[in-house]
Amino acid sequence: MSRHPRPHGLLLALALSAPLSTLAQTAVSPPGRLLASNCFQCHGTNGRGPGFERLAGESADEIYDELREMRAEGARERGRDIMVRHALGYTDAQLRQLAQWLSQQPR
Repeated sequence: MSRHPRPHGLLLALALSAPLSTLAQTAVSPPGRLLASNCFQCHGTNGRGPGFERLAGESADEIYDELREMRAEGARERGRDIMVRHALGYTDAQLRQLAQWLSQQPR
């Protein structure tokens, strides 16, 4: 007697996976938040890390300008500073998103 797989397991799996895929589509991180996760060791992902400059609540334009200056310095001088190295890895749009995210964090 051959035994055929029952479709119940497949139907159950499909039914359970539908809400998860919907949840994954709606759980989008705010722009800049993921980029800020690269800053966590020194500044914290919220810009209030211990021991280094606190960036939370600072002007987005000032943060953005500083990051662009660091990136330009790194391009000219083969930046040895860790911040220069980080800044070199981002596009202008990413720097803007990162600066915006940090500026919106409470002090």
